[in-house]
Amino acid sequence: MNRIGIWVSSLLLLLALASSMLFVVDQRQFGVVYALGQIKEVITEPGLNIKLPPPLQNVTYIDKRLLTLDSPDTEPMLTAEKQRVVIDWYVRWRITDPLAYIRNVGLDEKAGANQLNRVVRNAFQEEINKRTVKDLLSLSRDALMNDVKSEVLDKVRGVKPWGVDVVDVRITRVDYVDAITEAPYGGRAQARCQRTSFYGRCRGRENPC
Repeated sequence: MNRIGIWVSSLLLLLALASSMLFVVDQRQFGVVYALGQIKEVITEPGLNIKLPPPLQNVTYIDKRLLTLDSPDTEPMLTAEKQRVVIDWYVRWRITDPLAYIRNVGLDEKAGANQLNRVVRNAFQEEINKRTVKDLLSLSRDALMNDVKSEVLDKVRGVKPWGVDVVDVRITRVDYVDAITEAPYGGRAQARCQRTSFYGRCRGRENPC
């Protein structure tokens, strides 16, 4: 019985050791192998891989899929004629170089999203400062989005590249803030209507009260 117990224990130990050394990288992920806290290898192809058992080596995963970042706040921006507007936007981006991303941005997708949000918002603020409300209601909006995308790409491909690609930048809504914030209590319904009408014209349609 003692001999059988030793064999069973040894077998379980070997299985545990093997499971700690084998790992699978999904086709939607990058695998990053760390050796004593330093990046040893980045695995870009899906499949079964082998590493040393912890704590000698550990593995983490980074998403390689196309990610979407939505504008998280409603802080007003000023147009060229000093009108306050709030825009909703989204950015589609992906991590392309996990090594550069980890070194210059962070260890996960959230770190990139937080930094990208600041860069995109600053780019929108700069470009909207140059444009009128009329520009935001016209086809000039496409030029605005292209200019913002170019500014963001210049930033993420700068002296310390982020290891990401920005695929698309889009505005989904534009609101005329003054119609809301300056309305008296009795005129809130009309103010909301003005705000909605502005949004409707921005989308190319009328939205009457």
